[in-house]
Amino acid sequence: QVQLVESGGGLVQAGDSLRLSCVASGRTFSSATILGWFRRTPGKDREFVAALSWSGGTTYYANSLKGRFTISRDNAKNTVYLQMNSLKPDDTAVYYCAAALHGTELPARGHAYDYWGQGTQVTVSS
Repeated sequence: QVQLVESGGGLVQAGDSLRLSCVASGRTFSSATILGWFRRTPGKDREFVAALSWSGGTTYYANSLKGRFTISRDNAKNTVYLQMNSLKPDDTAVYYCAAALHGTELPARGHAYDYWGQGTQVTVSS
């Protein structure tokens, strides 16, 4: 089992920045593990935000978010981060961390992930 706990969400104004954290515990991640961030807004489908490989740091981004959002990791702390800059009201959502323990060829697909956190709310006011 893997437990993922997100933090760092909150209420900010448009143009502000936030850094989300996701601390993992339980099973040790392998070199194949992929960690991802997704978000969901009421009434909309879950949306891929970003992902990275636990070992090599290969990163993947939703095209619409590339340049504003940055995913990174700290292996020693078992933590993955999502730095979000120039936030917009459209970024308002619950942000979820997810882990694909054995990797995936489709890091943008939610069904590829085995474990999910409870989410952290990000609200961006105009």
